[in-house]
Amino acid sequence: MPKIQCLILLLFTSISAFSQDSILGQWKSIDDKTGEAKSVVEIFERNGFIYGKVIKTFPKPGREPDPVCDKCPQDDDRYNKKIIGMEIIRQLKKQGNEYSGGDILDPEAGKIYRCKIWLDGKDLKVRGYWGPVWRTQTWKRVS
Repeated sequence: MPKIQCLILLLFTSISAFSQDSILGQWKSIDDKTGEAKSVVEIFERNGFIYGKVIKTFPKPGREPDPVCDKCPQDDDRYNKKIIGMEIIRQLKKQGNEYSGGDILDPEAGKIYRCKIWLDGKDLKVRGYWGPVWRTQTWKRVS
């Protein structure tokens, strides 16, 4: 009996350690200019690609609590859709220690950028770039 308990404990410990090294899960996006929380994004895998969906927002006082993406490009399927539930990260593929090759949407500005993400310790680094110009945010894992 003690051997089975040890094996079960070892299994759960291994799963827990593995999950902490994964980009999958819920992350709080932090505005790199203000340091304020903007949203909670769930990072998930579908058909071999990584996606990120907004599951919660932290609107500023006086702002719409459940806004739509009215600044998104009109030919984009996210135009005029609610931001909560929206995929803002699409089609990233693992390449070495990072995930890239897809894009990220800034729903406040309606801009779409190439994107790459990677773990940096316990944080998730999220970089959007357009040509040689880029900006990196540090997202925090939601417990």
